[in-house]
This record gives sequence, C-alpha cells and structure tokens, in this order.
Amino acid sequence: MLQTTIAGSLPKPSWLAEPEKLWAPWKLSGEELLRGKQDSAMVWIKEQESAGIDIVSDGEQFRTHFVHGFLEKIQGIDWKKMTTMGIRANRYDASVPTVTSAIQRKNPVHVEDAKFCRDYTNNKLKFTIPGPMTICDTIANGFYDTRADMAMAFAEILNQEVRELEAIGVDVIQFDEPAFNVFMDDVKEWGIAALHKAIEGLQCKTAVHICYGYGIQANMDWKMTLGDKWTQYQEIFPALNESKLDQVSLECANSKVPLELIGLLKDKDVLVGAIDVASLEVESPEKVASTIKDAMKYVDAERIFPCTNCGLAPLPRDVAINKLKALGAGAELVRKQLG
Repeated sequence: MLQTTIAGSLPKPSWLAEPEKLWAPWKLSGEELLRGKQDSAMVWIKEQESAGIDIVSDGEQFRTHFVHGFLEKIQGIDWKKMTTMGIRANRYDASVPTVTSAIQRKNPVHVEDAKFCRDYTNNKLKFTIPGPMTICDTIANGFYDTRADMAMAFAEILNQEVRELEAIGVDVIQFDEPAFNVFMDDVKEWGIAALHKAIEGLQCKTAVHICYGYGIQANMDWKMTLGDKWTQYQEIFPALNESKLDQVSLECANSKVPLELIGLLKDKDVLVGAIDVASLEVESPEKVASTIKDAMKYVDAERIFPCTNCGLAPLPRDVAINKLKALGAGAELVRKQLG
C-alpha cells in the first residue's frame, strides 16, 4: 500500500551535463557518454532505493530532454530545419526540429537504457516516455495534414517502443502529457484516443502524467495567471476515468488544484504529487504525510501512489535527494498510522 514513485526526471551530475538546466548539452561523447549516462542512472537508482522509493526509474539520465531524447532517433524529423514555435499555447518559445516526412522508428530508442536499469535493481521499474499530444506540441509539423494525424503516427511508433520496454521487464510505462491541461478539447477529441493507440497490447501498468509543468520561470509566471483555483482538470478527468489507462499522475503539493477533483478518478490509481518541484524547500515527512492523508479523503489508500509533482531535474542535486527521502519517509508515516 502507498507504493512511492517519481514523476520523471532527476538532476544530472555536473560531469555529465550542466546541472539545474533543461536541454543542457552533454559534456561527454562516444563511449564515455554512454558510460557516464549509465553511471548516473546507477547512482540515482540507488538513491531512490535508499530513500524508500518503491517504483524506481532512470530519472531520464539517458536523454537531454524528456521529449527530444526520444525524437532524436526517429526518422522523418529534420534537426537542421529548426523552427521557433510557442510551447503549451505560447506559454514560452522554443527552437524545435521539424517533421518533414512520414515518421519511422527503425530501431529501439530507450530499450537498451531500460534493460540496463532493469538489470541493476530488484525494485519495480517505471519508464517514462513522451505522450503523443505533448510530442506534437514540442515539434513543428511540416508534413501531416493535422496535429491529430501527426499524433496518431507518433502513437504507432510509441507503441512499438513500449511493447519492447514491457518485454525486457519494465513494470510501469508512463506517458508524459503536460499538454493535457492546455488543450482540453483536443484531449477529449483525439488525445486520449492517441494514448489508447500507444498502449495497444500492453499488459503492464500504464500511466499518464499531467501537470502544470516544471518549476521554471515561464511556468511559474503562467500559473500566476490562473487564479486561486486551477480547475482545468475538471474538464478532462471524467474522460480519463473512462480511458483504458491504469494510473493518472498529478501535482497536489502546494498546488491550487482543488483536491476534490481527484475524486473524479474513481476507477484509477492516482499518483499523488506530494513533493513540490518548484521550491527549494525540502518537505518534512510530516508535510508529505499530510498531503497523502488529504488525498485519502477522496481516493482510497489502496489506489494512492505517493509521487513527486513533476520532474526534479532543474533542482540542485542535494535538494532532490532530500526531497526523495522526505517522500519515502512521509509515505512510511502514513503506512504506520494505517497499521
């Protein structure tokens, strides 16, 4: 009960990439880079285990960015044709590659990375991968008729990838869809359908992570415009509850999302974000426990998986480690109280 996990990324060590920075380029190359990624993943797996995290991940140590790390090995994308486009409905601008022909996955992307992690831990293993809608909001479309058409094409190659991830022993496949709280109508029209295509044939647990973004300034400025209550999830939770996905991950710690909204996910496991990724303050175990118990007012404890709000990559390494320890200790407090 109350198995802990993390939502996504963890900080990269300074010898691998510039810390506390998204999209940071690698400092190593060739065989040295591969070994560096593996060493960093090993360290973070052990840090998670030591902190009491039950379902561990690689912390996205094998990729520079949670979306582009997957796209780098997909054919049909021109990385020389960079386009500046607004991300998350123009929340911020980014220079992104362009889809110029039908996309193809000729070889596995993350399978060897996941296999390395699977061999290194006896804990349950989660692997995160970008969802179709968020991919389409992080890349320019120069080929497909509509964004929905491009999403379905990406869903097909994502399905090829996740089937292989499941085959090597990954226990949980999580699709990251921060775009879900921006394009609510699209979520209902084709976003969930694209995820269904992406999970076809899977027997392992499947999750979707939705959130209000990393703790970066552009996201924090945007949140200031949303008012005292963030009710966007009210539009999509009923559809997500009817979906074929097993789990929904969202932020609850220091969030303005009305917690009662998670009651709309009555048929899903809920990954309750109990760690604020936009603050350097390390939560006490008691504060984590309080967030979990607040969630239990709306979701049975058996369906709650204490988690981080989002990825921790932009934070200092020591802060991230201590936040993981607080997550593990806070969940254990609640377990003891429940007997």
